Amino acid sequence: QVQLVESGGGLVQAGGSLRLSCAASGIFSSNTMGWYRQAPGKQRELVATITSAGRTNYADSVKGRFTIARQNAENTVYLQMNILKPEDTALYYCNLRNEGSYSDYWGHGTQVYVSS
Repeated sequence: QVQLVESGGGLVQAGGSLRLSCAASGIFSSNTMGWYRQAPGKQRELVATITSAGRTNYADSVKGRFTIARQNAENTVYLQMNILKPEDTALYYCNLRNEGSYSDYWGHGTQVYVSS
């Protein structure tokens, strides 16, 4: 059974950095992993994804500030967040999508607060 375990998150001042981590278990097929976020009163939005082949995709709002990376053998994904802004404040979710079945799996989310 697929499980995603997240770590990281916290409170930082604007301009600071955080690194989020997510470890997936129970998956044996090729998969895309990524991060999504949801701010209070807003819809969940894509932050960054990385495919099994290493292709990355970023939301325009984080491009140049955030970096996504993975260790394929261990199905672990990281999100390095730099130059954080108050508008980055949100609940960040780890996501895994099986590239064969298109099944989606989600972590419980980790809260990021950025103060001004």
